[in-house]
Amino acid sequence: MRIKQIETFHTAVPLKKAFKTALRTVTIAEAIVVKVTCDNDIIGWGEAPPTHVITGDSLASIDYTLTEILKPVLIGKSCLDREAIFEVIHGSVVGNTSAKAAIDMAIYDCIAQHYNSSLAQFLGGYHHQLHTDYTVSVNSPAEMASDASNYVNDGFTILKAKVGKDHIDKDIKRIHAIQEQVGPNIMIRLDANQGWDAKQAVKAIGKMEDLGLKIEFIEQPVKASNLKGLKYVTDNTTIPIMADESIFSSNDARRVLELGAADLINIKLMKAGGIHEALKIATLANIYGVTCMVGSMIESKIGITAAAHFAASQPNVKYYDFDAPLMLAGDLIEGGVTYHKSLIELGQNKGLGIRGLNEEYVVKES
Repeated sequence: MRIKQIETFHTAVPLKKAFKTALRTVTIAEAIVVKVTCDNDIIGWGEAPPTHVITGDSLASIDYTLTEILKPVLIGKSCLDREAIFEVIHGSVVGNTSAKAAIDMAIYDCIAQHYNSSLAQFLGGYHHQLHTDYTVSVNSPAEMASDASNYVNDGFTILKAKVGKDHIDKDIKRIHAIQEQVGPNIMIRLDANQGWDAKQAVKAIGKMEDLGLKIEFIEQPVKASNLKGLKYVTDNTTIPIMADESIFSSNDARRVLELGAADLINIKLMKAGGIHEALKIATLANIYGVTCMVGSMIESKIGITAAAHFAASQPNVKYYDFDAPLMLAGDLIEGGVTYHKSLIELGQNKGLGIRGLNEEYVVKES
């Protein structure tokens, strides 16, 4: 099963409401979608959104990497020689993890179809259903409380609140307002997106505990490169701390795990460069007895379906942040995972189960 053709498409789907974090605001979910066609006519799909402030990747850099660097070295290669083909992908260009993730998931989609298996089952098979949280963008305390209430009314029992913007005291007010609005039975996760410093974080988390706020865990409270600061927060708080932007590769994961800098790890395909490297991170975390979450950027059901299949295949992945397609005003693809409120069903289709693109959201280049 050799790669016959690699095509890319620029896609854009509006969001229902602006998505805001400490790092950026997104109103349109843009991406480069990649379509891999093999010589046996099996087609695989992948996706890479530009996330300048996290991965450093832009639409232009993703498309260039796929079409000018990876396509020439992959055409004619056998998808079934997995280690060889992923060695080529990761050895052909430094960084550019989003482009690598897009071609990686498309190739895995082809491989699983070849073996008449869903991707989750091909990767190991553990779960068939997942429950996602829903993210509350960082806004005023009143707006965040209102949004949280709407998501709970829509059937979500786990909320992920974005913080790390403005003064940390305002973040405490934000979380207090959300919990007052939704009550104590709704689980709240926090994501500071590197917005605090270590001492601030310890002080603020202590205040949250004193207020009786029910927080499941806190993602990336400090700058990605500040592993000592991350460890300081982890060592001086009782609420579990999750490393996100601090971990792109398995080498990053090894450093965090050896240092004991975090209690939990968030794996994202766009950071890892795809499923091949994400599997290594999950395995390392399992060796150290560390539980993982699989998250995402603002992606369509292409990227989320790949991430969900990977997450469902790993026993130490217990948290899922796959709400991005629910934020979009339209569906980019036919097929993929299906949502029933917070419940995600993978289905029994071969590979990722993607049947094609919705042409309405493909940008026609002038």
